[in-house]
Amino acid sequence: MSGPLTVSWTIAYDAVEDGWIMARVVEKPGAMSQGRTREEARENVRDALRELLIYESSEPAETGAGDFEPLEVKIGP
Repeated sequence: MSGPLTVSWTIAYDAVEDGWIMARVVEKPGAMSQGRTREEARENVRDALRELLIYESSEPAETGAGDFEPLEVKIGP
């Protein structure tokens, strides 16, 4: 049995007011957070990304006009 899938993301850091550090995931708009240190910002944006991915996976797709069917994709061996 293989282990969990690992996906790499890029975190961008910016200094903001009062010494806080803003962190955002470059590849995933909306995944952002902040912290007093780079380490805290990293942990907080990791949590924000996790929550965003969980939220997106539980949201029903917009349906509009067209024909739809489910699609499952296996990643890994």
